[in-house]
Amino acid sequence: MAKRTYLVFLGVPGAGKGTQAQLLAQALEIPQISTGDIFRYNLKHETELGLLAKSYMERGELVPDAVTVRMVAERLGQPDAAQGAILDGFPRNLAQAQALDGMTAPHGGVAAVPLIRVSDEEALRRITGRRVCRTCGAVYHVEFNPPRRPGLCDLDGGELYQREDDRPETVRNRLYVYYKQTSPLIGYYFCKGLLVEIDGAQTIQAVQAELRAVLERKGVQVPQTEGTP
Repeated sequence: MAKRTYLVFLGVPGAGKGTQAQLLAQALEIPQISTGDIFRYNLKHETELGLLAKSYMERGELVPDAVTVRMVAERLGQPDAAQGAILDGFPRNLAQAQALDGMTAPHGGVAAVPLIRVSDEEALRRITGRRVCRTCGAVYHVEFNPPRRPGLCDLDGGELYQREDDRPETVRNRLYVYYKQTSPLIGYYFCKGLLVEIDGAQTIQAVQAELRAVLERKGVQVPQTEGTP
């Protein structure tokens, strides 16, 4: 089978994984796949797997790895992933990582695992400063992207609020869950020689430039695109 490019992004909430994955996906012309998007799609369209996942969620239970893995496998089988994919939010544990190895092995396996590092304090600052417009959903940041008028959306004057999952106590719990469930993956991919560490405290452009440079050294050829840093 033809070789494909599979990348797994790791990093604490607020590290900027989604932004960096999106930029890289555009350059490589492969999809950025997040488990959150997959779950929302399956639940919204009430697919067989979506209904199965919903049955666990309604009982207050965690969705089993086997269900999540099947959702990801189906997504990787879609035409837009014929050349590979960037995985953001999957795998979340060692069982899922091993399942991903099995899925990708026929196409050359996972090529590299960028770990975008930021301090816990920086992650807190990034997430807790986020504000969202109640009316149109526009996103601001009290420090990095403040509205012209405090507490009001520039677009429609709507009230800006802090989402429940952006509150400090919730963010700290999200960090705890990350370290408990996902940090073992750092050791797993390090042992496989796939882990590459990126300084996520830089500007978006600088992080992207460093990311592309380390991937090139791993043999992942990233085409130059307009606006490439």
